[in-house]
Amino acid sequence: MHSWLAPARLAVAALTAVALGFSGYHAATDATGVPNYFSYFTNLSNMAAVVVLALGGWAGLTGRRPVPDLVRGAVVLYLAITGLAYGTLLAKYPEQLTIPWVNDVVHRAMPLVVLADWLIDPPARRIRPVAALWWLAFPLVYLAYALLRGLAVDWYPYPFLDPDLHGSYRRVAGASCLMTAAFVLVGAALLWAGNALAARRDARHGAAPRGRRAHARTS
Repeated sequence: MHSWLAPARLAVAALTAVALGFSGYHAATDATGVPNYFSYFTNLSNMAAVVVLALGGWAGLTGRRPVPDLVRGAVVLYLAITGLAYGTLLAKYPEQLTIPWVNDVVHRAMPLVVLADWLIDPPARRIRPVAALWWLAFPLVYLAYALLRGLAVDWYPYPFLDPDLHGSYRRVAGASCLMTAAFVLVGAALLWAGNALAARRDARHGAAPRGRRAHARTS
């Protein structure tokens, strides 16, 4: 692992934590409310990224056991979809842009940062496609939660999940299928890229795939 990567992870985690704290404070003091704040996929994904980057940075500085690559990959996928969904579906809705600099951090910067982190420091061992299927668990649970909670409180975190808008549940079902397909396709691309880069790294070092800490000692 590059020597600068650990402090960089900690710095990005700190910046994102500040952004989330700032937006959380505003949500608690305006019409959004704390329960709704914690119902945005964007916020949950960025919170997970803060934890993963902070633990990864700390592990890099102290030599402790790193964050499992399967967990890292999940966070990269969630934020990649966050960035894509924002750019293609949500940026046109003014109500989503209450705090511009926070939106820049959580919707634009973080998806790019965690993707770069994945490519710069690929998995220590090849991740099997069957193992990566669990990356889909959280998005599917979140979808069920958002729809069921929306029925109960008449509030939906994203317009494409709101059946009260044009198209009703047919549009929601279509959007859900498209988002699921996006998770599958982007997840497959991330899995392929991570495994390919890991194999290239091992070939360059002239060694069989090994654990991350062994790789860190020889870097």
